[in-house]
Amino acid sequence: MSRFLLPLAVFALLVVVLAIGIRHAPEKDIIASPLIGKPAPHFALPDLADPAHTVDSRSLTGRWYLFNVWGTWCFECRAEHDTLLEVRNAAIVPLVGLDWKDDDGEARAWLAQLGNPYQVVAVDHSGRAAIDWGVYGAPETFLVNPQGIVVYKYVGPLTHEVWTHDILPRVPGHPVAGS
Repeated sequence: MSRFLLPLAVFALLVVVLAIGIRHAPEKDIIASPLIGKPAPHFALPDLADPAHTVDSRSLTGRWYLFNVWGTWCFECRAEHDTLLEVRNAAIVPLVGLDWKDDDGEARAWLAQLGNPYQVVAVDHSGRAAIDWGVYGAPETFLVNPQGIVVYKYVGPLTHEVWTHDILPRVPGHPVAGS
């Protein structure tokens, strides 16, 4: 019995030390993206509104934009939808959607019912574009500068607080909303 006591005590001590370290980590809620500071991945995908048309990421160069990965199957995507409409109504940066591994008809119905916050929506049936962007799961949002460089990534449902405190301050010439 006593030969198991020492390893158990060491294990318990290790768990306590790791728990304290995680609890006090300053960036525990941030998943760093290897894309930060690097060019946004190129894509040319069908347009949700008109599948005969292609959404080409090269057409986005020259302006700031938010790139939002979503799907109708994603519960948290519904939770962020009002904030996405707020972003659209603020008209500060265009919002580009990536409908990830979704049914086109369901996606169009979703946007018709809840409102369409996107300037354009690219359709990623295979999931390849999401992989290129390093997406872990929907929703995820990226801020891209006019040079096509990813400057910020947010994992989870976009909120008013994230929009005003984390994204807007990164866009030059745009004061924080509500200040």
